Amino acid sequence: MSHPLGVSRPDLEVTDLPTPEEVFKVSKIGPKELVKYAVGPSLIALGISIGSGEWLLGPLNVGQYGFVGVGWVILVSALLQTFYNVECSRYVVATGETPVVGWGRVPPGWPLWVPLSVFIVIFAFIAGGWAASAGQGVYALVHGAPPPADAAEPRLWAIALLVLVFVITAAARRVSRALELANWVMISTILLALLAVDLLVVPFSMWWEGIRGFITPAAPPAGITATQLGALAGFTALASGLNWYVMGHYRDKGYGMGHRVGYIAGLRGERRQILASGVTFPDDELNRGLWRRWYRLLLTDMWGVFFVGAILGMLLPTILMSQAVQMAGEKPTRANVPTFVASALGEEYGRTAFYVALVVGVLILFSTQLGIFEAMVRVTTDAANATSPRLRRLIEGDPRKFYYPFMLLLLVIISIVIFQSVPVGLVEWSANMSNLGALFYPFLLMYLNSKLPRPARPRPWHYIILVLNFLFFGFFFVNFIADFVGDPLVTF
Repeated sequence: MSHPLGVSRPDLEVTDLPTPEEVFKVSKIGPKELVKYAVGPSLIALGISIGSGEWLLGPLNVGQYGFVGVGWVILVSALLQTFYNVECSRYVVATGETPVVGWGRVPPGWPLWVPLSVFIVIFAFIAGGWAASAGQGVYALVHGAPPPADAAEPRLWAIALLVLVFVITAAARRVSRALELANWVMISTILLALLAVDLLVVPFSMWWEGIRGFITPAAPPAGITATQLGALAGFTALASGLNWYVMGHYRDKGYGMGHRVGYIAGLRGERRQILASGVTFPDDELNRGLWRRWYRLLLTDMWGVFFVGAILGMLLPTILMSQAVQMAGEKPTRANVPTFVASALGEEYGRTAFYVALVVGVLILFSTQLGIFEAMVRVTTDAANATSPRLRRLIEGDPRKFYYPFMLLLLVIISIVIFQSVPVGLVEWSANMSNLGALFYPFLLMYLNSKLPRPARPRPWHYIILVLNFLFFGFFFVNFIADFVGDPLVTF
């Protein structure tokens, strides 16, 4: 029995959904089991989320222009992106296929969509602004002062952190699980430290100003460009139209049909084969009930962890930046924003505050570096494994034989690219390129999800929100291109 879905790819095999208890090897899924076993893929996405947008672009824009007119863009972006994440993950849970493989089922077929999708992800993120910014933070930790303009050493530290990502994935038994555990530690430390620092140094009036800015629709502030706003919208929460590149972790976690398809193992793990094509479930009473359980877990993971964490991850650094601007008596620049808060706190409260802020900043940017670097390798590995029988024979069904050599190749390329521009400039480029994905991936997703087994299909209003993703993020990308080649369509 099989389920046809789309074009140019094999039909999906059909078998029963596993139970959550079977996947996570527990007798029941209670609150403890939910946190210990079921929650996880959203943490990897959140680790990327609390990064370039939250520590660089959000604070940069708020520090220069204030909350009103900027904050609501953050909130709308986070809402739309979380919904988009759920819809991308719906496909993964229902079929076990990662999105980059699923795109190959959309007409005219995989020869267009799969290579194009890999190219877009790598093109958007290979600039390495997240890595270069983390390197600035490490430099300041080592030397006790922000790096001078055009210093080479921060880039060398960025390369060292890329090597650390390789070590973390290589030492893992299951790569996704290693990323989850690393992000549990980093995100908990980041949010608790930011909350503590904000409670100590940020007055209540500033807290209220930040919250009010989030919930008050207003025209963008005078002087801000649509490219700056587009970068903020693109990297609030995750990466707007390109969020799908992280949702494949639901397969590796074993959510739904991901349990039937396989996962990428670390070098210390057992050899694992990943099926080249996905599996789905029959439309019967048993599987309808199991689907509802998996979908509730997905919603809990995304809205309860990712969305809440993304909002806190943007609010806490931006109000701290506003306070730092008042303390320093000057506004951050694109060149000094990675260490601006630490310098301001250090001047006001001493060296301990300086180092605490630097550690938080490095953790924020490294969690982004960890997720993005690994995801570029993962997307390429999944695409190659699914579409090339010759490669599957060459690697003898073991994706690690492609995954790790490609990671090393990408490490070398990024190590060259990050010497080419100011880190925040690289991040703004990546963020606006993320908005490019919103011009067409929501429509590809509508096509795929409309053809899932009936219990897994979205409701009609879900399609409307996907169109809103297209309109909101697509506008910023079109304006970015117009600004890049000449004059922006909209100025404020």
